[in-house]
Amino acid sequence: MDIQQAIIERHSVRSFTDQRIEGEIKSSLEEAIEECNRESGLNIQLCLDEPNAFGGMRAHYGKFENCKNYIALIGKAGTDEICGYYGEKLVLKAQQLGLNTCWVAMTYNKSKAPCILNKGEKIQIVIALGHGKTAGRPHKSKDMMQLSRVEGEMADWFKRGMEAAMLAPTAVNQQKFIITQNGNTVSAKPLAAFFSKFDIGIVKYHFEIGAGKENFSWKED
Repeated sequence: MDIQQAIIERHSVRSFTDQRIEGEIKSSLEEAIEECNRESGLNIQLCLDEPNAFGGMRAHYGKFENCKNYIALIGKAGTDEICGYYGEKLVLKAQQLGLNTCWVAMTYNKSKAPCILNKGEKIQIVIALGHGKTAGRPHKSKDMMQLSRVEGEMADWFKRGMEAAMLAPTAVNQQKFIITQNGNTVSAKPLAAFFSKFDIGIVKYHFEIGAGKENFSWKED
């Protein structure tokens, strides 16, 4: 599937089968992670056949079942947004490869993840992944006008970007963000909420895919 279809079809999944991630799917994931690390400066790592991080009461509370594979988003302080951006790039790549995913902020034990951390780094957030027992379900969304502001007339590309942004996963489906169009300049602001800085990176990646990066520029902070 193309990436537009991946955005539509991707939903959070917490229960996985025993089918392993191997062969071309594994190689494609590893290549995508290497590319993201080169571009972002993050230290993203793929953990496969590793049941310990999702083996305790936290995972039980989060309703995870048979989760043995995940991507650890690792970086220094202040990398929340970039972790969200590149993490969602990998989420959609996984969807294109026939895998299912779920963003996980708290309901896992990061101390049991066998990741190698450089000085000043920590596991910021992880993405559970594997062959889901189901494809998941769509989440409800706020109205577009609740999530956007437009100076003048809304451009078609902006509307397409918002449609993609509204499909972005956010913590507990809170959608705590505002995206503003002013001519060909766009700003995306996280609102006060848990994990909203990760969310805004996810949302911006979706917006770029829907709007087309050639049609606008992000407002410099």
